[in-house]
Amino acid sequence: MAKHKITLLPGDGIGPEVTAAVVQIIECSGVDVEWEKYFVGAEAISRFGDPLPQEVLDSILRNKVALKGPVTTPVGTGFASINVRLRKTLDLYANLRPVRSMPNIITRYEDIDLVVVRENTEDLYAGLEHEVVPGVVESLKIITERASTRIAKFAFEYARTHGRKRVTAVHKANIMKMSDGLFLKCFRKVAEEYPNIEADDRIVDNLCMQLVVNPNQFDILLLENLYGDIVSDLTAGLVGGLGVVAGANIGENGAVFEAVHGSAPDIAGQNKANPLALLQSAVLMLQHVGEMGPAKRISDAITKVLGMGPENRTRDIGGTGSTTDFTSALCEVLRKGTRATD
Repeated sequence: MAKHKITLLPGDGIGPEVTAAVVQIIECSGVDVEWEKYFVGAEAISRFGDPLPQEVLDSILRNKVALKGPVTTPVGTGFASINVRLRKTLDLYANLRPVRSMPNIITRYEDIDLVVVRENTEDLYAGLEHEVVPGVVESLKIITERASTRIAKFAFEYARTHGRKRVTAVHKANIMKMSDGLFLKCFRKVAEEYPNIEADDRIVDNLCMQLVVNPNQFDILLLENLYGDIVSDLTAGLVGGLGVVAGANIGENGAVFEAVHGSAPDIAGQNKANPLALLQSAVLMLQHVGEMGPAKRISDAITKVLGMGPENRTRDIGGTGSTTDFTSALCEVLRKGTRATD
């Protein structure tokens, strides 16, 4: 089995705890990884004067893959989002969030299995803002043919390789006829290249209502950056929240797999944090680097542990256990599975 060199960014708050748990579980699955560990965020500022040091970017470009824990982003002041900087600097243009129902996580819906694909580099996230006159601020929404076309191709290619049947483009082209209209035009043009995959579209406000009424009607959702940010959190809520869903940022220069929840500093260091979201992201990462067997073993182990007693689940998902309880249960299931196949 080949050794993988992977950049590791533990983050802050609960980041180091959930990252350590996931690293341990990956080790229990039998994957051989050499981790290159770096600080980002407030810790990196105190050490290097930059929340995202160049050596971090160099490591990701060299290894082509990174696993990242949550990083606190100051609201209104302070440094810019590390996530946004990573995506822009490395051109990680596709944000991928599979959303699936999980055993023993009680929600209002059952059998959810959909995928959110979000364009990651432009839209209002281009950050082009200025004060026109005192008291009036203008933000520019940037939509390009290049970015809209490649994210549409990503969605259809994902559908083709994962046996998905339909891609739904989400927009507000009835109002923003030029910007969202261009996004929709590019989507429809790309759809012509994939005649075996159904293509349709929804206006974003109608989509949100439809997701609440009947989320099972959707398969892959393709969205611009801002809509994707909002809707991906909405869909996470359908299956138990941000603490249980995976996140990946993928581009030609590499891929960063991350927990999409916050850093939860209020419970940091208390052994209460749920590693499941980062672990789900790590499963995507293992698939990305070709470790399909261990990825499936971890996925199966997650299903088994969530189906066990509450002492093996953290409190945020209806359990009574700790971070280490969950991690130990996963590793024990993985070790038993490995022994059974020896």
